[in-house]
Amino acid sequence: MADSKKILCAYFSAAGATAKAAKRIADAAGTDLYEIKPVTPYTEKDLNWKNVFSRSMREMIHRSGRPPIADHDAKIQDYEIILLGFPIWCAIAPTIVNTFLEAYDFSGKRIVLFGTSGGSGLGRSAKHLRGSAPGAKIEDGRMMNESLSDEEIRSWIQSL
Repeated sequence: MADSKKILCAYFSAAGATAKAAKRIADAAGTDLYEIKPVTPYTEKDLNWKNVFSRSMREMIHRSGRPPIADHDAKIQDYEIILLGFPIWCAIAPTIVNTFLEAYDFSGKRIVLFGTSGGSGLGRSAKHLRGSAPGAKIEDGRMMNESLSDEEIRSWIQSL
């Protein structure tokens, strides 16, 4: 049961929706919170998914690239479960999430994904992230787009 396990809610948010969802999770369920920040913040122009030359689209097309993260201060060793949130880009997690996973040792950790999107689900995110965290169990969690009550969020966390 999640009550007896130390949980971290780590998230990457480019435009703010995932940050709001992560903060709701942390507040409702009492988890610790960690923001994955890029060295260079994303601008509105960078996030234009309709422009194949925008920064976000270039990163998704060239999936082997790893946008650098601003710090390596997450105390992953202190947690058993990591709730990992991100916006859905091209039906998967942004590559900066791979950068985060590759920066730490997640061996033996349970990583439960949550996402935000204008209309898609978690897609193939878990599959695409598993290679970046060898030894971890990465699983789909839920989309945080819908209006969930604090009680529903707590119940979801308890179910872990």
